[in-house]
Amino acid sequence: MANNNDVILTTEQETQLRQPIEDYVGKIQAEIDGLRADGTQKVLSLQSHIERVKRDAALTKEEKTKIIAEDRTELEKAKAVEAKNKDAISKLIADAENYIKQHFNQDYYEHVKKSCGQEKIAAREKYRQKTAELEKEHQATISKLSDHQEIKDEKYVYKNRLFDAKMQLEKELQQIKDRKHAAYAYKYHLIDLLRMSKFTFMETRAQKWENYKYTFNRRAFLLQNGLYIAIILIFIMLCIITPIVKNAPLLTYNNVLNILQQASPRMFLALGVAGLILLTGTDLSIGRMVGMGMTAATIIMHKGINTGAVFGHIFDFSGLPVAAKVILALVVCVLLCTFFTTISGFFTAKFKMHPFISTMANMLVIFGLVTYATKGVSFGAIESEIPNMIIPKINGFPTIILWAAAAIAIVWFIWNKTTFGKNLFAVGGNPDAAAVSGISVFRVTVGAFVLAGILYGFGSWLECARMVGSGSAAYGQGWEMDAIAACVVGGVSFTGGIGKISGVVVGVFIFTALTYSLTILGIDTNLQFVFSGIIILVAVTLDCLKYVQKK
Repeated sequence: MANNNDVILTTEQETQLRQPIEDYVGKIQAEIDGLRADGTQKVLSLQSHIERVKRDAALTKEEKTKIIAEDRTELEKAKAVEAKNKDAISKLIADAENYIKQHFNQDYYEHVKKSCGQEKIAAREKYRQKTAELEKEHQATISKLSDHQEIKDEKYVYKNRLFDAKMQLEKELQQIKDRKHAAYAYKYHLIDLLRMSKFTFMETRAQKWENYKYTFNRRAFLLQNGLYIAIILIFIMLCIITPIVKNAPLLTYNNVLNILQQASPRMFLALGVAGLILLTGTDLSIGRMVGMGMTAATIIMHKGINTGAVFGHIFDFSGLPVAAKVILALVVCVLLCTFFTTISGFFTAKFKMHPFISTMANMLVIFGLVTYATKGVSFGAIESEIPNMIIPKINGFPTIILWAAAAIAIVWFIWNKTTFGKNLFAVGGNPDAAAVSGISVFRVTVGAFVLAGILYGFGSWLECARMVGSGSAAYGQGWEMDAIAACVVGGVSFTGGIGKISGVVVGVFIFTALTYSLTILGIDTNLQFVFSGIIILVAVTLDCLKYVQKK
């Protein structure tokens, strides 16, 4: 233990180790600051002043022009000084960085790192001795007691003392961690001053990795990523099992493309419902909207006169050009889906009705209307050339994936770069606070439902093209569960105001890939529902744990 103590540095010893580096680099930094005073520093100061003058409403146009002209004259002089001193400053920076490279780790950081390692050992040994001492005292006290209540009280006191000892250990370990991190960061502090916050790509990566290790928390990491890790392990197992059972590999180029194709229409649905989940809502009518959109699109894009009737009427769109049919089908799908989501949004926003109720009512109305109107029949195939118009395959690559990519980009922009998107997160996080700050909760809620309807319409239209028609009221059953589950697995929280588009995308791919893999393996469809249910339950449990921890 004496040898270990020799390695542990005191604060004074650490300062002494760092002093030569501070002196050498500090001297160079003083020279650089002197050269920058009338050059770079003045340039930055004048540029900042010009921007402030431009925004100053108290000044007249003539006053602004005069001040800016004077500043620009000084700016040119400062830039000339900056250019003149550039080479001298570069040489000084190179000298300082050379010294840091040669001496920082060897003469300072490695010693601190070794010291911190020994401090950890010493802290844990101290904790072990403390707990042994507490155990001994506890047993000695217990042996003298006979009263049941007194024994119970002693056990309670003992437990508290153990907890205090554990907290003391955690505190000491955190202090050691802070010391090591501060020593590491000091190097980049020196470089930051020398280069005025200009780091190389590798230096930036190194700092990010160090910061990640410094802030890493195992419990938080598992709460955040535990489900993904489990699903990845399951998928790896499926990749191993499938070739053994089916004599064919799972991860092939064609299988990956098939997964992406199947995921693309579902991406629209997940992106739509994700906005509602952000508002602590949901949508149970997605599957029925897909069925309604598929039916409407199939009727319009059907080749020749429709064999089935809607409310007894036979539709004939054979006189329209194929392109007109495609556009009309898209417009009708979007309008129908948006009409029904707007109704749900209105009741949810106006009467504070839970989306579970308003969208369940929608689900029943849509299914009842479409089934009654069409007698539940399938309307057959659409024009054979339409899929090649909407989602052609280019050298075997299905362009339906590009539609999904475009939807992801657009919704990401809406969420992150528009006022509506910011308001969406604000209302989802705390509707009362959002209302007080001037945000219309009613408009944001209805807007989220309208956006969802547009996305559902596009999704059902694309699915119709992918499946070459076959629209019926029963199509899309259970799709709402897949869309909601994808969002939950992707980290869109039912507590509201928390979620990322990237999470939704990952969630959709996870569920589609898992379903596809289980289908190839020959797992019964009913058992696939069991897998989905377990994943949803675990995802929501982890989400609740994160919420409880946050609270």
